[in-house]
Amino acid sequence: MSNPKRPLAVLRSYPNWFYLPAGLVFAVFFVVPTVLAFYFSLTRWTLFNATFIGMENYRNFLGEPMLAAGLRNTIIYAVMTSGLKVIIALPLATLLTSRIRLTGFFRAIIFFPVLVSTVAVGITFSALMQPSVGLINTALGTLGLPTPDWLGNPRLALYSVALVDVWKGVGIAMVIFIAGILSIPTDYFEAARLEGGAWVKFRHVIIPLARNATFTVILLSFIGGLRTFDLIWTMTKGGPGFASDVLTSVIYKYYQAGFYGLSTAGNVVLFILVTIIVFPLMRYFNRLELEL
Repeated sequence: MSNPKRPLAVLRSYPNWFYLPAGLVFAVFFVVPTVLAFYFSLTRWTLFNATFIGMENYRNFLGEPMLAAGLRNTIIYAVMTSGLKVIIALPLATLLTSRIRLTGFFRAIIFFPVLVSTVAVGITFSALMQPSVGLINTALGTLGLPTPDWLGNPRLALYSVALVDVWKGVGIAMVIFIAGILSIPTDYFEAARLEGGAWVKFRHVIIPLARNATFTVILLSFIGGLRTFDLIWTMTKGGPGFASDVLTSVIYKYYQAGFYGLSTAGNVVLFILVTIIVFPLMRYFNRLELEL
């Protein structure tokens, strides 16, 4: 006599098989490379052999003078870009969800830089920021304003690249905020309109009720800022000197010099840094979401 419980048990376990393809992809493209990276960070390796040297790569990497500058610049860059994207994108999203003409056109214009290659953006702004013939300084000079060396001045280079990053990424932040604003029930907007108009709507409805979108923008922008490389390398290569070096550009310079084990240790340090910063931030935001 067949067991009536067996078909029921098979039926209950059936959906679990759908996890298998995703689990295999995750294991092959994340777990295995991560484990190998941890191992090779403990070796002096080339393409053909590896010699185990323990923690020597970490001691050398953490003792490098470039690391302190790269770590400081990475934190400054991540905080600046994530903060400015929120400050700029939220008012833009508020404006472009109101009853104005050509909202679709303006949304497309603001979102367009997101679609452009980061390398192309870096090359273009490197030309625009040329101190003598660049279009930006030419326009400033015509208006009688100072014409700084945006990428050649050690005090300005990192901030100049960060502003370009904000210009390129504010479109995706705006889209996230638009989705958050459109998810707010219209009753709140009607009440705000009766109470005091646009400022009341923005201050007492959009800012608190679009908080989840704000958290998403901050997290995505902050993680992107900690891992930034292509824009920095295209525009300044970490220069002048070490003025705009971030952790990823320091790591890449070690790869270029042939110190593969040292640069792998740098990647592990970056991975640990991102984990230490982002996971508590995610838990904090999740706790705030539960309190809404």
